Amino acid sequence: MPWKNSDSRYSSMSIALHWLMVVLLAVVYACIELRGQFPKGSGARTLIVEMHFMLGLTVFVLVWLRLFARSLGVAPKIVPAPPPWQSLLATLMHWALYALMIGLPIAGWLIVSAKGHSVMFYGIELPPLIAENKALAEEIEGWHVLFAQVGYWLIGLHALAGIFHHYVVRDNTALRMMPGRHKPAN
Repeated sequence: MPWKNSDSRYSSMSIALHWLMVVLLAVVYACIELRGQFPKGSGARTLIVEMHFMLGLTVFVLVWLRLFARSLGVAPKIVPAPPPWQSLLATLMHWALYALMIGLPIAGWLIVSAKGHSVMFYGIELPPLIAENKALAEEIEGWHVLFAQVGYWLIGLHALAGIFHHYVVRDNTALRMMPGRHKPAN
C-alpha cells in the first residue's frame, strides 16, 4: 500500500510528497526573492507575489497530508543506527520544518488579511483570518520574514545532513526517501 512505510523505505506517498514539497518550497522562496526584479505595482510583481501566497498555501495543505502519512507507521530504520543525539537532532529538525511549513503560510494569510487584501487559492477567495490592521500586518510580516530566513538554514542543514549520511556515514538515511527501488543496507 502506498501509504505505509516498510522497514527500509518510506511509503511511495511520503516520498512523492517530500520531493513535491521540496520543489514547491524552492519555487515559493524563488518567487519572493525574484519579486524585487519587477517594479512595485507592476503586473509581473503582483503575479509573482500571488504565486508566492498560493504555493505557500499549497505547502500548508500538503504538510497535513504528510503528517497524516507519517502517523500511519514508524519511520524506516536507519542502518547502521545513529547515536541517540543524532536521532534527537533529526527529530527536532523535522518538527521545526513542519512548524515552518504550517506557521509561515498561516502568517502569510494573516498578513494579506491584515493588509485588507483578498487571498486567492486556485481561484477560490479565502476568508480573511483577521480584520484589516496595517500596523499588525507589518509586525506579522517582520516575523514571517525572520522565520522564512530561519527556514533557509533549516532546509540547508536538512539537505547537508542527508548528503553527509549518504556519502560520509554511508548509511541508508537518504535512500529511505529516494524514489525508485533501492537495495536495503546491511
